[in-house]
Amino acid sequence: MTKIDLIATAAFGLEAIVAKELKELGYKDQMVENGRVTFRGDEEAICRTNLWLRSADRVLVKVGEFEATTFDQLFERTKALPWPDWLPVDAEFPVDGKSIKSKLFSISDCQAIVKKAIVEKMKQTYKKDWFDETGPKYKIEVGLLKDRATLTIDTSGAGLHKRGYRELTAQAPLRETLAAALVRLSKWPSDRVLADPFCGSGTIPIEAALMALNIAPGLKRSFISESWPTLSQKGWQTAREEAQDAIIQDRTLRLLGTDHDESVLSLARHHARKAGVESHIHFQQLSFSDFRSRYDYGYIICNPPYGERMGEIREAEELYHEMGKVYVTLPTWSFFVITSHKEFEKLFGRPANKKRKLYNGRIECNYYQYFGPDPTNK
Repeated sequence: MTKIDLIATAAFGLEAIVAKELKELGYKDQMVENGRVTFRGDEEAICRTNLWLRSADRVLVKVGEFEATTFDQLFERTKALPWPDWLPVDAEFPVDGKSIKSKLFSISDCQAIVKKAIVEKMKQTYKKDWFDETGPKYKIEVGLLKDRATLTIDTSGAGLHKRGYRELTAQAPLRETLAAALVRLSKWPSDRVLADPFCGSGTIPIEAALMALNIAPGLKRSFISESWPTLSQKGWQTAREEAQDAIIQDRTLRLLGTDHDESVLSLARHHARKAGVESHIHFQQLSFSDFRSRYDYGYIICNPPYGERMGEIREAEELYHEMGKVYVTLPTWSFFVITSHKEFEKLFGRPANKKRKLYNGRIECNYYQYFGPDPTNK
């Protein structure tokens, strides 16, 4: 099959996680940059990566990349790209754009020029002067960074964080892609207890369950490129059948989600049921100060309140202090906490073994990692 240049976009800080996921899927020819991983694959890669990537935001076809410092260059070099290889005669192809540190800073002008260039290319191939755009959608983006233009087509549609199990949300929800990355970064072994004492709508334990049971996160949703006549429907069918066959059916998990608010736990149970992992997660109303466990060597992975609003800062700080007290009562456990509060370690009462800068939406956070003892060294 012909190789295609593809881009998996990612939140800042998660690029290496996405690159590792791609390697595990067999896509090792890749380049990691800020906010994206460019890789090579065939048509099947579009289907498989959309279904399987847990921490990426989208999968894009990279149609072309070139220098462009004038509108003439942008037009001619866009027109030279093989658009008819992807766009059928009835394609709907809206053009979006962004420009950072480039001479061509007018986004609306760049969008209009790219649209016109694609139309001219389509005229040459299809011998038509007008395109009704009544067919499948191909969302095109022109991205300009330091005078370098990248032209892409979005294969995902809705972002990959929309797994299909969470149509309802609690306040300040954690994106599914970030939740999956937090679990991945913790290196949680699936035979250990995993608890989220601030589980809200249940995203962290649900993503942990999907990961441990090898359930492809995109299995219960559709993608915009499934309607493209330029992609084989058999490829999508094969990828979905492979993902269904890969599910681990007989694994026992010990996943716990607790929260002081019973109303959000009803959402969590609903989401777990939609995701097909309800039987693997126990949800319970519980204040964090009352958290106890009879198990050793467990993992806590959580996204506690940050205190972003003025009246909530003191409350969040008291909570972090309380978390430090609970940590002492669980000497064999590992703690993993994401928060934007700069003084978390001081409030928690001890420095983290490791911390990593991540973004929860647009909020800059740190992921504080406290490693418990190795159970093999009892």
